[in-house]
Amino acid sequence: MDLKKYVTVVEGWPKEGISFKDITTIMDNGPAYKYATDQIVEYAKKVGAELIVGPEARGFITGCPVAYALEIGFAPVRKPGKLPREVISQEYALEYGTNTLTMHSDAVKPGQKVLIVDDLLATGGTVEASIKLIEQMGGEVVGCAFLIELEDLKGRDKIAKYDIFTVMEY
Repeated sequence: MDLKKYVTVVEGWPKEGISFKDITTIMDNGPAYKYATDQIVEYAKKVGAELIVGPEARGFITGCPVAYALEIGFAPVRKPGKLPREVISQEYALEYGTNTLTMHSDAVKPGQKVLIVDDLLATGGTVEASIKLIEQMGGEVVGCAFLIELEDLKGRDKIAKYDIFTVMEY
C-alpha cells in the first residue's frame, strides 16, 4: 500500500515555509492506519521490543496500537507537569531555545528492551531526549520507529547509533 496517498501535505502550516505532513488522513482510513501500524508491529517483533515508548502526542497515536497488537506495555513521554507521579526529566535543544520531556521514574525496568515509536523523525531532538530518559532508567533502546522521516532535516544523524525504521520518507 502506498501510504503517501493517505498523507495530506499542508503548505504554510503552522507557519510560512513549512510543508506539514498530516497523518490524520492515514488515521481516518481504517485499512491505511492498520497497514501503517502493522509495519511497525513487524519491526517491533524483529527487534524484540518488550515495551513501547511514545512521545506526546502523536507518539501515543502511533505507539499505543503497536503496544496493543503486541500485548506489551506503553509508556508515555510528556511535557513537564502532565504526569501524576515521580518523574525524571530531560532538557533538549530546539532551533531557538530548549524544551523538556518527562517520564514516570519507574516506567522502564533495568534491562528492558524498548522501542520508541513516533509519527515523525525531523531534527531528532525529541527522540534523542526520549532515548536519554530510557537509558537513565537502565532500559535498552532496541530501535526507533516512525511513520515519516523528513530526510533533509537529518534527524537520523542525531540517533545514528540506534536501529531506525521508517514507513515513509520525504
